[in-house]
Amino acid sequence: MLQFFGFAVLLGHYSLLFLLCIYGAHRLQLTWVAWRSRAPQAAKQLNDLPIITVQLPVFNERFVVERLIDAVAALDYPRERLQIQVLDDSTDDTTVLAAARVAHHRAAGIWIEHLHRTDRTGFKAGALGAGLVHAKGEFIAIFDADFVPAPEALKEAIHAFSAPDVGMVQLRWLHLNRHYNTLTEVQAVMLDAHFAIDQVARARTGLYFNFNGTAGLWRKQAIHDAGGWQWDTITEDLDLSYRAQMKGWRFVYLHNIGCPSELPVEMTAFKSQQHRWAQGAIQVMRKTLPRLWRAPLALRIKLEATLHLSSNLAYLLMLIDSAFFLLPSVYVRQHMSTFFGPTFDISLPVLLLDGPLLLLSTGSHLIFFMAGQKPTWHSLGKQLLLVPALLATAVGLSLNNGRAVWKGLRGAVSPFVRTPKLGEHAIHNQGLKARPRSYAQRKRGDEVFELSLAALYGFYTLLAVALGWWGLAPFLMLFMGGFLYAGTQTLRESRALLAEPA
Repeated sequence: MLQFFGFAVLLGHYSLLFLLCIYGAHRLQLTWVAWRSRAPQAAKQLNDLPIITVQLPVFNERFVVERLIDAVAALDYPRERLQIQVLDDSTDDTTVLAAARVAHHRAAGIWIEHLHRTDRTGFKAGALGAGLVHAKGEFIAIFDADFVPAPEALKEAIHAFSAPDVGMVQLRWLHLNRHYNTLTEVQAVMLDAHFAIDQVARARTGLYFNFNGTAGLWRKQAIHDAGGWQWDTITEDLDLSYRAQMKGWRFVYLHNIGCPSELPVEMTAFKSQQHRWAQGAIQVMRKTLPRLWRAPLALRIKLEATLHLSSNLAYLLMLIDSAFFLLPSVYVRQHMSTFFGPTFDISLPVLLLDGPLLLLSTGSHLIFFMAGQKPTWHSLGKQLLLVPALLATAVGLSLNNGRAVWKGLRGAVSPFVRTPKLGEHAIHNQGLKARPRSYAQRKRGDEVFELSLAALYGFYTLLAVALGWWGLAPFLMLFMGGFLYAGTQTLRESRALLAEPA
C-alpha cells in the first residue's frame, strides 16, 4: 500500500510538473523568436482608400460611450468612405447618451448610425453579426467601448490589406490608465508581453495568432468565408481567428500602431475578465483542435496552435500540483526506503531535482513578462520593482482561472460578462464613488476560498521550514502571498461596494 501511494504521488507530481515545463519552455521559445525576428517590410500602399465600416459594440457603457464615439468620428479618413455603426445593446441611459452623440455627428456630416438591439442574442458576437448585415464597407474595423483610436490609425493600417490574402490586421494595445494603481501596472506588463512577444513571434514566423477582439480590422469576405460570427464560445474573437486562418486567410500584426485602452482598476473586474478569457480559450480549444489536426497544415502550426489554445490549462495544473502533490512528493523522495524498500535507500535534495523544474515552469514566465518591456520602451529597471506584485497576481489568478478552465473542459455554458469601463474615473485617481453598483462586479465567495488557500499554503510553508526543506519554502510562500493578495483585494472591494450608490 505504501509503495502504491509513493508511486502515485511521484507520478502525479512529475507528470504535472513536466506539462508545466512544456508551457514554460514554450514561453521562452516565443521570447527568443520575438527578440531575434526582424520587422516585416512595409506593405504596398493602396492607390484608393476603400470603404471601411467601423463597428462599436456597446453594452451599458455610460462612462465611455461618448468618448468612444467622438474619437471614432475624429478619425482622419475620407468621410464618404467611413461608415460608423454604434452597436448598442444597452439597458441603461447609455442608449440616450449614444443617440445624442450620433445625432450630433450626423448633423456635422459624419456617416454614423445607431443600431439598438433590445434582444442580446449572441451578446457581442450577435451584435457584430447584426451590424455586419448593414455594413457597406469592404473592411470592418472594431473598437470596444474603452478604446480611443488615434486619428491616423485607420489610414495607416488599411494598407496592410494590399495583399489580397490578408484577412485581419491587429493593432497593439496601449494603456490609458497604466499608472492608476499596482494592479493596472501589473496588467500592463502582462499585456505588453502578449503584444510584444506572443503576437510578434507568431505573426513574423507564419504561425496562427488571434484577433484580440478590438483594435483591429477584418476583410468582410474573410468573416463570411470563415462562417461569420458565432457565439457557441464566449471568446468569439479567438474562435473566428482560427476558423479564418484554417480557411487560408493570412493575418498581419502591426506592432508600430498602438491604440490606447482602459485597464480594469479593481481585482474583481480583472478576475471576471480573466475568467472569461480562460474559459473561452478552452471552449475554442475543444471546438477547434480536432478539426485543426485533421487539416492539411504544417506540423509546426498544429503544435503551436495546440500550445496556444491549451495554455490556460497551466493554471489548473499548477493549482492541483501545488495543493496536492508538491509536499507529499518531497516527503516520499526523502524516505524512499520506507516506501519502496531498502534498495531505494537514497535521499534526493529538493534543489537538485525540483529546483530546476520549478524554475523552468515558473521562472520562464517571469522572463517572458520582463522581456515584453524592452520592445515597448518602458524602463526595465522600474518594471523589476513590480516583480513581487506580478508574481503574486499571476499566482492569485490560479484559482479563478483554474475554475474557468474546468468549466471550459466540461462544456459549461456561461453568459458573456462585460468588463465595466469607468472612463475618467479609471484614468485619473478620482476614486470610484460616482460609479453605481451595476458597474461593479462581485465574485461571490472568491475571497473565502482565496484566503483559505493562503492559510493552507502558510501552513505548508511552516511545515517545509520545520522539516528543513528550505529550497521549497520560497515557492510555497509565493502561493501564500498570491492568494492572500487576491483574497484581501476582493474582500476590500466587496466591502467598499456596500457603500456605493445602487
